[in-house]
Amino acid sequence: MPDDTLTTAATLERPDDFYAALLAAHDGLSDAQSQALNARLVLLLANAVGHHATLLRLLHDARRSL
Repeated sequence: MPDDTLTTAATLERPDDFYAALLAAHDGLSDAQSQALNARLVLLLANAVGHHATLLRLLHDARRSL
């Protein structure tokens, strides 16, 4: 996904189902395991996106939203 076509509009298919699955993936994990799961998920998603400039923009946008 090239940087100039980055969308922040909601496009997630079945967002409620994904959120439920995300929460379920954390069930029974310690805080450290939960943080490790989140880190691994971020790396897998970054690999799926693949485009360096897009990833940097997403990092910037996520940080700015805090």
